[in-house]
Amino acid sequence: MTQDSRLHQGVVLWIAGMLGVVVLTLTVVPQLLAQAHSPLPQGVLLAASLAQSGVLLALAVWMGIALSAPLGLHAPVAAAAVSGSGVWEALKPQLLPGLLAGLASGAVLMAALHFAPPEILAASAKLRIPVAARLLYGGITEEILMRWGLMTLLAWLAWRLVQKRKGVPHAACFISAILLAAVLFAIGHLPAVAAMGFQLSPDILAYVLIGNTVPGFLFGFVYWRWGLECAFLAHAIAHLVAILSGVA
Repeated sequence: MTQDSRLHQGVVLWIAGMLGVVVLTLTVVPQLLAQAHSPLPQGVLLAASLAQSGVLLALAVWMGIALSAPLGLHAPVAAAAVSGSGVWEALKPQLLPGLLAGLASGAVLMAALHFAPPEILAASAKLRIPVAARLLYGGITEEILMRWGLMTLLAWLAWRLVQKRKGVPHAACFISAILLAAVLFAIGHLPAVAAMGFQLSPDILAYVLIGNTVPGFLFGFVYWRWGLECAFLAHAIAHLVAILSGVA
C-alpha cells in the first residue's frame, strides 16, 4: 500500500470513528454532565470533549496505520474502499466470525446481568443511550481506539522487545496484546461509572471488569485473525443482542 493510500485509509477510519464521537457527545455526555454539576457552560464542555476525543482518535488511527503492516494486522474493507477494489470481497470473510463473536459477546452481557449490582441496573435504566450511539461509538469508535490503536501498539511492542522485530510475530505477542487491551478496555469504563456517582465497590468492579474484558478479548481475537471490520461487526452485534434481550 502506498503512502497516499495509507493516508486515505487513515482519514476514512478517523471519519468513521468521529461519527460515533459526535453521536455520543450530543446524546450521552450531556446526561453525564448534568449529574456532575460542573460550573463551566455545557457548550464549552461538549466542545472540549469533542476536541479531546478527536485527538485521541487521530492518535489511535495513526498508530494502527504506522504499526499494523509489519504485524500482518489490517483493515481490509477500509483498504479496499480507498483502493477502489472489491469492498464486498474484503468484507465477506469477516461476516461469519464477526457474527459468532458478536453473539458470544452478547451472551456474556446477558449472563453478566444476573450478577449486576442493583444500583447499576437502576442507573442504567435512567441513562438513555441511543442505539446509534451504541452501534457507532461502541461498534466502531471503541474498536479503532482499543484494537486498531492500542492493541496494535501492544503487539508491536511485544514483537519489538521480545523478537527484536525479526521474523513473523509469534502468537504469544498477539495473545498478550489482546488480553492486555481487553483489560484496559474494561478499566476504561470505570470513569463513566464513577461519573454516575458510584463508589467503585468490589461487586461493581467485578461486574464492570469481567463484563467488558471477556467481550474485549473476543473483539481483539477476531481483529487479529480476520481484520478490524470483523471487530466492528462483533462489537455492534453484541450491543444489538443486549438491546433486543433487554439487557441494555
